[in-house]
Amino acid sequence: MGVRKRETAEARKEANKSIAFAKLNNCPTSPRKMRIVADLVRGKKVELALNILKFNAKDASGKIEKLLLSAINNWQQKNADANLEEAGLFVKEITVDGGAMLKRLRPAPQGRAHRIRKRSNHVTIVLGATNNNTQSN
Repeated sequence: MGVRKRETAEARKEANKSIAFAKLNNCPTSPRKMRIVADLVRGKKVELALNILKFNAKDASGKIEKLLLSAINNWQQKNADANLEEAGLFVKEITVDGGAMLKRLRPAPQGRAHRIRKRSNHVTIVLGATNNNTQSN
């Protein structure tokens, strides 16, 4: 590995240590349905985002709520001495990417077959803190 490549890899690892994130891979929901719920909480404070997800009727909101709680827990483990209320956590970034697709066949009229695509997705939540002195720990 070259020197420049190693230095950028080390810089990327250091940057990942300072942020708190959580990932959900291969969630059996279509990415379009998951993005509708993800757009509701993008950029919101953590307490408000949890309330939005708790009282939303969509099935995807329960999965994102659980993922958000996991990201909060990851932040608390990195910053053990910091207070959650004083930090001012917010959803800095939330991305929904397409995952693996299961392809199935469904019978159609006149002996034909239609392809059914059962989609899945990957969700990543990154938390940020408005109080920057807690990030330096």
